[in-house]
Amino acid sequence: MLALTENVTEIVKQLTSEVPEISALRIAAEPDGQGLSVSPADQAAAEDQVIEQDGATVYVDQTASALLDDKVLDGTVDAEGNIQFALGEKA
Repeated sequence: MLALTENVTEIVKQLTSEVPEISALRIAAEPDGQGLSVSPADQAAAEDQVIEQDGATVYVDQTASALLDDKVLDGTVDAEGNIQFALGEKA
């Protein structure tokens, strides 16, 4: 299962507290299978894996879940407020 860093849980908690219609982030495989997208979500899709960690929720679609099983999601916010995500291998 995808693990979340403390940075990501804080980013998700801040987003969901500032925008009430967002309950989580959702990670989905792109239709071409060549990438992943991260977007705010109000609910999980029927076959999403739901990851709840330290008060943050991330939905992962079925295809992305298989790709991310051994990964860790990290994130940062730059000076302009842009969020950047990065994947790493679990230790």
